[in-house]
Amino acid sequence: MVIEVAFKGNRKEFFLWEEEEAPPVKAPIIVDADRGEDLGHVHAIGDLATLRAKGTSHGPGTEPVTQKAKRLASDEEVSRLKQLRTQDEDARRKAMERVRANNLVMKLSDAEWRWDRRKLTIYFTAEKRVDFRNLVRELAAMFRTRIELKQIGVRDEAKRLSGVGRCAREYCSASWLPELRPVNLGVAKDQRLSLNPSQISGACGRLMCCLRYEHDFYVQQRRRFPKENRVLTTARGEEKVIANDIFRERVTLRNSEGETRVVALADLRRELGGTGGASALGGADDAGEDESVGTTGTHAALEVLDEEVIRLQDTAERPAFRFPWEQDDRPEARGQRPEKSHARELPLAPPNAEDETDEEDALDGEDTPPPGSQLPVGQAGAPGQQRRSRRRRGRRGGRRHPREDRGGNSSGNGGGAGSPGSPGSPPPA
Repeated sequence: MVIEVAFKGNRKEFFLWEEEEAPPVKAPIIVDADRGEDLGHVHAIGDLATLRAKGTSHGPGTEPVTQKAKRLASDEEVSRLKQLRTQDEDARRKAMERVRANNLVMKLSDAEWRWDRRKLTIYFTAEKRVDFRNLVRELAAMFRTRIELKQIGVRDEAKRLSGVGRCAREYCSASWLPELRPVNLGVAKDQRLSLNPSQISGACGRLMCCLRYEHDFYVQQRRRFPKENRVLTTARGEEKVIANDIFRERVTLRNSEGETRVVALADLRRELGGTGGASALGGADDAGEDESVGTTGTHAALEVLDEEVIRLQDTAERPAFRFPWEQDDRPEARGQRPEKSHARELPLAPPNAEDETDEEDALDGEDTPPPGSQLPVGQAGAPGQQRRSRRRRGRRGGRRHPREDRGGNSSGNGGGAGSPGSPGSPPPA
């Protein structure tokens, strides 16, 4: 027969009871322990203990139970256990002094003497790993017994020390909760609770264990309701979902004129079934469904958005746009190898150029030697003559502009009959 035995700090283990008659519940019992004996109280027997051995975290699971329970404890052995429990706090205080002496960042939460005094287990919490090898040697020399330092979490600490919660009852983890399941912030969001840590945290500083009790109910109920802020096409036209009451199964709707109404979920399903929008009902988990059912223009907006994203992605692969006057007919622009040339090319003037004086000034500043310098040997003409020759070259370049090919009549300074530098006109003074 499998029995479950409870020890100090809600620590429970499973043992084999070889006698035919089962021990009574809560009876003191002596069991085998690591290199000795320990005393606990019977917590469960029979089929219940067998079921708990397979379903609890402290049970062996599918593996068989190997530890054995020896006998029921006598009154003298029980009184000896009570004396040991009075010494647990003294052992914890002495160990805490050695922790401070070794400058270790750890908190000793509890100490437990085993019934035969052959082992002292000290439970502590710490944010990081702690090197306590030197501490173990000092404690072993102090207490003259085996020392075990066991690191636990803050939730396990609350389970071991127990206490009273904000509901005026004992902690669930210390009273009846068989397993400490993880609780995250998404559980509070699904239940639409306040995300203030002081309101949803327990005495251990973590999220309360009771947040998981009704979580499955909230998830299942919200799947039956339409998503909030969704526009539905009901018997009265287009209405927006304002709120859902999952307990009374009511939905609050508001039309385009601002009028609100509260309708039962069953009546809303009938209205949507008559208008072909019954599939629009669904919770927050149905975000991947087609939003076009029972909505207005949402599907079209998504298509436009997709086209816009595709267009932006394809823009990087398209050739860069060039204005007509920026077309480059040079061989290197066509992928050919350019011929070597030592002639200097002047930039073409853009169409509708207001004035060529800026370009001429740039050329003048480029060709005019600085004050006090002399012209190179063999260069004829004065600086003023060089300036006039550069002006003529710039105006000749304007005649090559493709602008004359489009319209025929040009009003710019780069070409046209009668303009300076054109054939038949007098040379500039």
